[in-house]
Amino acid sequence: MDISKEQVINALKFVHDPDLHKDVVSLGMIEDIEVDGNKVSFKLVLTTPACPMKDKMKNDCVKAIQGRVDPYAEVNVELTSRTTTRRGPDDTMLKGVKNIIAVVSGKGGVGKSTVAANLAISLSRLGAKVGLLDADIYGPSVPLMFDLVDAHPKAREEDGKTILEPIEKYGIKLLSIGFFVDPKKALVWRGPMASNYFTQMLTGGDWGELDYLVIDMPPGTGDIHLTLVQTVPVTGAAIVTTPQEVALADARKAYNMFTTDSIKVPVLGLVENMAWFTPAELPENKYYIFGKEGGKRFAEEIGVPLLGQIPLVQSICESGDSGNPSAMLDEGAVALAFRQLAESVAQQIAIRNANLDPTQVVEIKS
Repeated sequence: MDISKEQVINALKFVHDPDLHKDVVSLGMIEDIEVDGNKVSFKLVLTTPACPMKDKMKNDCVKAIQGRVDPYAEVNVELTSRTTTRRGPDDTMLKGVKNIIAVVSGKGGVGKSTVAANLAISLSRLGAKVGLLDADIYGPSVPLMFDLVDAHPKAREEDGKTILEPIEKYGIKLLSIGFFVDPKKALVWRGPMASNYFTQMLTGGDWGELDYLVIDMPPGTGDIHLTLVQTVPVTGAAIVTTPQEVALADARKAYNMFTTDSIKVPVLGLVENMAWFTPAELPENKYYIFGKEGGKRFAEEIGVPLLGQIPLVQSICESGDSGNPSAMLDEGAVALAFRQLAESVAQQIAIRNANLDPTQVVEIKS
């Protein structure tokens, strides 16, 4: 007996997206159904190419058809993706960028820039179109971490505006104030000047079509943060901390800033960096030199997801200093940790886009 498209659709209504808690048919995730006898093929359109549940959802689709229609059905599921966005239709700033991720920390020294760089690379390696903006004005690290210390982006004039062309490396588009200043000299800038340079890179960059623009923010809660939320609609913030109490106290300030009534930027979750130390000669050992699971407990306290726990491994530092971030590795605990972080961030953005209103530029009244 031949299988009908209607039978396929009815069976797939029993397959649910585990994050969005709705069936894949009502979510519009099933396309191009073709049936020939007992052969069934269709596309499963995921909400992000970095979906951590894609294999489970694919298997659930096969089981649903074989269990509810024909146990001998030959089912071919083609996985594809269409990254979700909640950019409003009237948003004109960075119109081709679907999601803007602010990577923040309450204090310096917690590895925020390392996390931001490896997050961007991992998202790209999972199939997403990604940009990385180094907004850490006073301590830009992208040129060193990507071995681009002597690089200088091209610029062109367009309708009276200067347009910067991001440098592409490791599959992502990059801009950093470090590309435009002498790395040997300190930047002695007042807040307005720093904000102007940041705005030029953000809005004057030719970012094109991106699934995610990752922004490595300066530590603390200052002018650059306010300039960001007043300029573009931020999809969400990822807060980076280490496990010890002094870092968690400052992470709380970052959380309070983004969730205050005047800003209200969704917090995607918390990243616990330097969660434990693992020596190269003892890869199975964990030493909690900064305390154990402080970030995890804090995430539970404020009610946000723990996006990932990144170990303290010497190779992370070495790879960043040599211009080859750890996420470029194909295997190993560090590469796995950053890949899982990227999947968690993409997952939380999909959930955020499904459940919250479109992002808005913040209007802060003085």
